[in-house]
Amino acid sequence: MHNQPLTLDQARRLQLAAQGLLTTPRRKATPADLRQCIERMQLLQIDTIHVVARSPYLVLFSRLGHYPPAWLDTALAQGHVFETWAHEACFAPRADVGLHRSYNQQARVHWGLKRARENVASHRAQLDALLAHIDAHGPVKSAHFKRTDGQGGGWWGWKDEKRWLETLFATGALMVARRDKFQRVYDLAHRVCPALADAPLPDAAEVHAQFVEKAVLALGITQARWIHDYFRQKPRLKDPDLDALVARGVLRRVPVQGWPGPGYVHRRHADLLQKALEGRLRATHTTLLSPFDPLVWDRERASALWGFDYRIECYTPAEKRTYGYFVLPILHRGALVGRLDAKAHRTQGVFEIKALFTERDATLNDAALRAVAGAIRRCADWHGTPEVRVRRTEPAALLARLQEALRDAARSPMS
Repeated sequence: MHNQPLTLDQARRLQLAAQGLLTTPRRKATPADLRQCIERMQLLQIDTIHVVARSPYLVLFSRLGHYPPAWLDTALAQGHVFETWAHEACFAPRADVGLHRSYNQQARVHWGLKRARENVASHRAQLDALLAHIDAHGPVKSAHFKRTDGQGGGWWGWKDEKRWLETLFATGALMVARRDKFQRVYDLAHRVCPALADAPLPDAAEVHAQFVEKAVLALGITQARWIHDYFRQKPRLKDPDLDALVARGVLRRVPVQGWPGPGYVHRRHADLLQKALEGRLRATHTTLLSPFDPLVWDRERASALWGFDYRIECYTPAEKRTYGYFVLPILHRGALVGRLDAKAHRTQGVFEIKALFTERDATLNDAALRAVAGAIRRCADWHGTPEVRVRRTEPAALLARLQEALRDAARSPMS
């Protein structure tokens, strides 16, 4: 173990650097930057809520700045990334397709996979017929099949063909070839990824070891107990479970002030670790985050590392919400300083902030408020909603200052 401990701020900056959130981009993004961003994170969670940009596009915006969302669709269609069940539905780098397929077949515990296995057992004939149809006629999407029962809703309310398509996707017979207006277009797995026909899947032990490494690499620094959540592995890890990787030099144990146990850093981040210890990682980035951003999707990790108690409330009844439906954490120069409940009214060109809340220990001085206003303005412009309206803030006294800062940001070409 390294003897010199990291401060909590240094650990935070190490994680931000690993996640691509430490510094503001200095140039316009390219499609290659987008692919590298996903490779760095290992997983890009998919969610269909679109009161603002859908989560995968917003996660990328937080790191890349203004970019065309269609680049992600192109990366999928060109085979640079693929879709899989991971901790939830996610995009992942194509190089990892074997790992995910192996884990989904052998070990992953997830409601989507469980329901798919039940459907395989009870509806084999229908599934075979759908596969034969796709084999003969090519890729399909759910919209190609008309429902006749007049119902709708979630998995339990899907028309039969949608359930069968999702079942065949979950079991690996189908893959998502592309998305059409965010709707999945399914094709036979061997046509989407021909390499699958010849490559044997890695065994369970190899998959487990690689996912542990990849989780630590993506997180930058982590406690042992947080590692399993990234790919939703079982069981939760303890420090002795990592002894072999430490002995081989793959992982390094690093003390962090205030942590009950060591932190873990992948050897590929040795340079970042040294910069963190020397205080040479400067956090300059201010941006809005998706609720499903890897930085905050693990509530325990967000609380322990960032002092940010964050619960995603879009699935909570309205009367029980504390902050709002789709609340975006605010990252400012290495700290999570607040959260805002936003909605993009695209037709009207309005980016509505229903409420902005600052954290109890966060004081936004004029410089910080200008940076936050600039981040809001950039996000609104990227949405194509240049008019920003703020309904309320907590504390209430912040409202007038924020509105003025937003007006200043609108006048500044550098905002």
